[in-house]
Amino acid sequence: MKIYEYNVAERLMRYVQIDTTADPNSLSNPSSEKQKDLSKLLYEELTELGLKNISSDEFGYVYATIPSNTDKKVPVICFCSHVDTSPDCSGTNVKPILHKNWNGEDIIMPDDNSVVLSSKKHTYLLERIGDDIITASGLTLLGADDKAGVAIIMNLAELLMKNTQIIHGDIRILFTPDEEIGQGVDKIDMQQLNADFGYTLDGGERGHLEGETFSADGCKIIFHGISAHPGYAKNKMVSAIKVASYFNTLLPNDILCPEKTDKYEGFVHPVSIEGGVEKATVGFIVRDFETAKLKEHETLLNQLAQKAVAQFEGATYEIIVTEQYRNMKEILDQFPQVMANAEEAYKRAGLDTVITNIRGGTDGSRLSFMGLPCPNIFTGEMAIHSKQEFVSVQDMQKAVDVLVELVQVWEQQA
Repeated sequence: MKIYEYNVAERLMRYVQIDTTADPNSLSNPSSEKQKDLSKLLYEELTELGLKNISSDEFGYVYATIPSNTDKKVPVICFCSHVDTSPDCSGTNVKPILHKNWNGEDIIMPDDNSVVLSSKKHTYLLERIGDDIITASGLTLLGADDKAGVAIIMNLAELLMKNTQIIHGDIRILFTPDEEIGQGVDKIDMQQLNADFGYTLDGGERGHLEGETFSADGCKIIFHGISAHPGYAKNKMVSAIKVASYFNTLLPNDILCPEKTDKYEGFVHPVSIEGGVEKATVGFIVRDFETAKLKEHETLLNQLAQKAVAQFEGATYEIIVTEQYRNMKEILDQFPQVMANAEEAYKRAGLDTVITNIRGGTDGSRLSFMGLPCPNIFTGEMAIHSKQEFVSVQDMQKAVDVLVELVQVWEQQA
């Protein structure tokens, strides 16, 4: 029985017009000050709705509480989404467009007719014929990743504050910056958050529930050469650029690379190369669902680097590995009620749960290892980080339904 109204579409279309692009080259927190523009607005809207313990800090985090309306002692649940958008595509001057009752035809973006949203390329659209679809105008991404999640959580907050017959425990809301550049939880105050379990709202297709992510390392291989005046370099110079270039030709092209892997297959992926004659660095991301396999992949890189320097007398190398995040399933398996309660909520909302993995990470990946077991719930955001990005309004509304059911499941199970 629906006793509330949805406003996720209106909220999303307002939020995406605020530029919150993260800056991967920044050393500040948040990486871009403009992320705080949305954080400030959310703080004001949460205050108007009457939530408690609302705060926003200098790092751009927003915390708030929907107070319990039950006498039971219920675990404190956190719902989390990030306010930033990816630097992979412009998020400046986003013009959201609502395509009501979409009929299945290609959507040609009005500001750049070469940008076309087609069900032939994005097959999930075939399941959304008749829905209201939101896109950008062709010049930018939309920003549904993850402002759809923000809108869903805000819609939930509004309806729970207005409909006290929905019984629940304390619910914490968390909005984070810089998730898109891997820094979304760097400055979180876990004591202030004070939650027992969490759910990120940052998933894609309706019905998907993600309880597993890659484990991830960063890896730098630094090649050292020998500099000499090029006019007198015979038998003296060793070019680190050439060593690094040769090394890159040794990388696998048919396995262990993103363009040839899917499902549960891991990879090693060069993401940067820079340097000169004396020193050249190749940066990698290393990914696998089995944490132990990261070491195997890094051993392979080490072996290939050895092979490369062996071809250039006098060259040397070093390898630096940095842990980034780990598969949250390792933590979630210790608290099966977190996934089980979500599955029950999906069922009550009329959905078949599709438990799947994320070939990437979310804030929940690291939060899980910081003491907040935290799977990921769908929002409908699709074709993310691109000018074809879209979201179904009905998907967002169904996510609101799931959250309404979920808070009640936790209360009833207490």
